[in-house]
Amino acid sequence: MRVKSWLNGSAYTVRLPIGCRHCARGGKLVLLVTGRCDSGCYYCPLSLEKRGRDLVFADEMKVESDEDIFEEAESIDATGTGITGGDPLKDASETARLIRLLKDRLGDGHHIHLYTSTADSSSIDIVIRAGLDEIRFHPPMRSWSRLENGPFERVFRLCSDSGLDVGMEIPVIPGMKKETMHLLEYAECAGLSFVNLNELEFSESNWRALRKRGLGVRDDVSSAVKGSERLAIELIRDGPRNVPIHYCSSSFKDGVQLRRRIMRRARNVRRALDILTEDGTLLFGVIEGSDPEFVAEELKKRYPVPRYLLSVNRVKNRVEIASWILEEIGAELEWDSFIIEEYPTADRLEVERERILRRR
Repeated sequence: MRVKSWLNGSAYTVRLPIGCRHCARGGKLVLLVTGRCDSGCYYCPLSLEKRGRDLVFADEMKVESDEDIFEEAESIDATGTGITGGDPLKDASETARLIRLLKDRLGDGHHIHLYTSTADSSSIDIVIRAGLDEIRFHPPMRSWSRLENGPFERVFRLCSDSGLDVGMEIPVIPGMKKETMHLLEYAECAGLSFVNLNELEFSESNWRALRKRGLGVRDDVSSAVKGSERLAIELIRDGPRNVPIHYCSSSFKDGVQLRRRIMRRARNVRRALDILTEDGTLLFGVIEGSDPEFVAEELKKRYPVPRYLLSVNRVKNRVEIASWILEEIGAELEWDSFIIEEYPTADRLEVERERILRRR
């Protein structure tokens, strides 16, 4: 079978799932609708902040209202949404409401896929009728060897008969070649649209469970599990020929999918005072004082700083200013000054800061 090498170590056969094509362009909004799930998979990477809790996130934005979702979708020029959890079908009615809302506001062409571990046909039927385009099942590991004639087989048929693209998505776990190959062969026999194989990764929430099972990191600069990628390539090379298989590497998720989504957001949210880096981060100056409004007024009095190159950030209690201006005046100021690099995401994660030293 011809294996097509793709970006950042990823590979696939036959064709890519439609949802993955949107992701690869950075155009998928990641909508977490709940952190609750009953599967209890030891390798689940969901953060401790979200695990088991009823909360909603649109990418890095904590959602307080429906409008937050559309603000984030607009900021990345979203062409689709991936609905995840936890398990979104823990609250199928709310998930269906959000699917309808997304389709109503963003159009029928807005592609929506959903991840679930459930085989509950009534919950699945609710989201099918809401307008779902693609569903990705994650059967609990204990069922990988016995999918035939079980509850998942019935819901696979229900989804296929309803016109959905139906696939499975699982992590590649070293030492489980036989079980994973059985799952791939079953997917071919069942006529599924695709199987996605994800490189297994360490996270803050699963590392103890992975280490307990003798798994380690691939190298010092990666969170990927040693042996996961090697097994994935074996599976995709030796697996069945008539079901599309896609291996998604951890570096693809970070270096392509996330990076491109961040770049899309950066282009839309950057201000005149921001410098956009090639990594999609934003570079600007920061002046920290106990009263940022006073600091801003003093700067306007002392220097001919255009208003559009200076802003007061009341959330972080600081003045933000074009870095090229701060580099000229920072050494003269009595306040602490820094050149900051941040992600353009809703949480504005800081990557690096460099202090500007005052003249003595």
